[in-house]
Amino acid sequence: MQYLVMQTDDIRTNLATEQYLMNSGKLEAPFMLFYIEKPCIIVGRNQNTMEEINQKYCEDNEITITRRLSGGGAMYQDLGNMCFSFVVPAKDQKFGDFKTLVQPIVKALHEMGATKAEVTGRNDIVIEGKKFSGNAMYTKGDKTFSHGTLMFDVDTSAVENALRVSKDKIESKGVKSVRSHVTNIKPYLDKQYQALDTFAFRDELIKKIWQVDSLEQAQKFEYHLDETDKAEIAKIEQELYKNWDWVYGRSPEFTVQRRHRFTGGTIDARFLIDNGVITSVKIYGDFFGKKDVGEVEALLAGVKYAPAEIRQALAKLDLTQYFAGIPTEEIVELLAVQK
Repeated sequence: MQYLVMQTDDIRTNLATEQYLMNSGKLEAPFMLFYIEKPCIIVGRNQNTMEEINQKYCEDNEITITRRLSGGGAMYQDLGNMCFSFVVPAKDQKFGDFKTLVQPIVKALHEMGATKAEVTGRNDIVIEGKKFSGNAMYTKGDKTFSHGTLMFDVDTSAVENALRVSKDKIESKGVKSVRSHVTNIKPYLDKQYQALDTFAFRDELIKKIWQVDSLEQAQKFEYHLDETDKAEIAKIEQELYKNWDWVYGRSPEFTVQRRHRFTGGTIDARFLIDNGVITSVKIYGDFFGKKDVGEVEALLAGVKYAPAEIRQALAKLDLTQYFAGIPTEEIVELLAVQK
């Protein structure tokens, strides 16, 4: 298995690199990517960016905002965080099975002393009930990538200030603040690893995953970008990750909002209705799905805003492909029943 260590600290370049390598065929799956970024927030594919971030705080502190291809929730990162990404053949990976995919990371952390680290919930790695890693997954064609964060020495006060926490998340988890339920993994490692910076921590993980004694031994598996790679990556970065429409989008006013937090994630549907007909609908949330939720939105446009009509329309789709881990009937109940 090969790997790439990103040389840039810009999340937008790194996400473009991940997307390019997944689709270009330059690296044979499976392979891994490692990247460390200056302060940034990455919102999930289906989220409403302005409702997830503290815009003024982000502007005042020069925090980069972008959107990723995968679902899930917003994540704050800084130079105390290390990201990792697995790219694997889609046929070998059940969508949503994070536990299997991140096992090499968990095993390496155990070897470094964090023996209580474990995968819980949908997509988190926690230790003693506190989250230090969130993961998200995306499938296109014959490949799936799963990327995740590892909070090593992150400024947790910035996490609290930069992100907004929704009311239903507070109520469902009893969360008093973002800071209270996240932690850095650094204090849980053996003392020899606690003196490391994030870059040296990354190198130690590489050594553990590739089971070698020195980084030099692992480097024979390392891939280096060529000039053609860099040119293609720059195009993707400009077209998507630096594109205002992709990152923020334009959200019209909606007349009806239907929102619920399920075990598999939050769905927040906003309908614009004219003379009893759905003229448009936008579905936000931190859910995961193999298919683009825009297909559900397009299907509902033009349908009468009536439970029977909405149910009939939704029956044409396999909703589990758009909302992984959420029962179909519960999705239909949320979108169709008027309360």
